[in-house]
Amino acid sequence: MSHTGRTDLPLSARGEAEARQLQPALAARPFALVLCSPLQRARQTCALAGLAERAVIDPDLREWDYGRYEGLTTDQIHAEAPDWLVFRHGCPEGESPGQVARRADRVIARARAAEGPVVLFAHGHLLRVLAARWLDLPAAAGAQLLLDTSSRSVLSWYRGIPALGCWNAPVAGPG
Repeated sequence: MSHTGRTDLPLSARGEAEARQLQPALAARPFALVLCSPLQRARQTCALAGLAERAVIDPDLREWDYGRYEGLTTDQIHAEAPDWLVFRHGCPEGESPGQVARRADRVIARARAAEGPVVLFAHGHLLRVLAARWLDLPAAAGAQLLLDTSSRSVLSWYRGIPALGCWNAPVAGPG
């Protein structure tokens, strides 16, 4: 799979079907805030999940800027940089882990300021960094939070401590 941070791809047919599966669970929730990446695959997911009318487009939720690695597969990148890991090294002419962490921190601040549940529609690498930052971990910890496409995750609290309520669950599953 290619790294597509700036490439604005639409959802696949499978992605559309999985996004529709979100609607029943999300329709029943009283979200205080709906934030969405400006990239069309996130906007389509949000719309198919039934929340487009309430969505606020947030540029901080766009995927990692892969710079010179945009459009390349991990194998192609490793041919040039064998030990490369986006969460540790970032991308030449793109974003560093610290830059992505700062964007994630701004999203987290908006979510924590909301008076009620918040739903985000975004992208894998960015969301892994966001979850790490939610847990007060460095951006590099995103490498340890595997996240499939078309999955649901819930960032929560445990006795006032940021916690994972659910991570990487299938869209039709519990969480």
